[in-house]
Amino acid sequence: MQEKQDSTKNRDTIFFKPFEILKTVFKVKDSPKPTHQGKEETKDTKDDNDLFEKAMKEVREIKEFREIPVDSKKITPLRRIGNARESIVEKLREISSGKTAINITDTQEYIEWCGPGYNRYLLKDLHNGKFAIQETLDLHGYTLEEAKVEINIFMRNAIRKSLSCVKIIHGRGLRSVKGPVIKKALCDLLSMHYRKKIIAYSSARQCDGGLGALYVLIKRV
Repeated sequence: MQEKQDSTKNRDTIFFKPFEILKTVFKVKDSPKPTHQGKEETKDTKDDNDLFEKAMKEVREIKEFREIPVDSKKITPLRRIGNARESIVEKLREISSGKTAINITDTQEYIEWCGPGYNRYLLKDLHNGKFAIQETLDLHGYTLEEAKVEINIFMRNAIRKSLSCVKIIHGRGLRSVKGPVIKKALCDLLSMHYRKKIIAYSSARQCDGGLGALYVLIKRV
């Protein structure tokens, strides 16, 4: 019997159990008791409904707003991409055939300039031919250097005569390899050299030369 006790003691000593003491330190806590959330939520919901009903007590329905009339004619349906392309092609055909006039102001060749201090609405009136043309200079057949000389002579005479509006035909330069060089030189002269002498200039109407001509509005001396 003594040998058995000693054997048990030796076995407990060999198999050391360092965490055995934790059983006495930590105790299993009971799971928290369920609260009565359901009842509280029901109570809060009921209180909210009572408040809403009290707030809406004096609200009355506007019968006229039950059905809002809509004018279906003013609703523009969305066009498909294919239909839009067909419309553009058809528009180009009409322009090329002469059935529809092209809007010059929408093209890249259209030019206009207005001096500082002047209302730019003048440009619209100028382009639309609201000012009577008093004299015209045609630069067809001139070289660039010859055209510059002719422009200077023409503008000096116009200023000296106190003319209000003149027209200068510069051409579009479609046959030139370098493009509309005379047109560019004309614009540079007017907006730089004659800047203080003129009010504005713009491309002419189609009947007056269109993109190949320029209306020039001159200051009165």
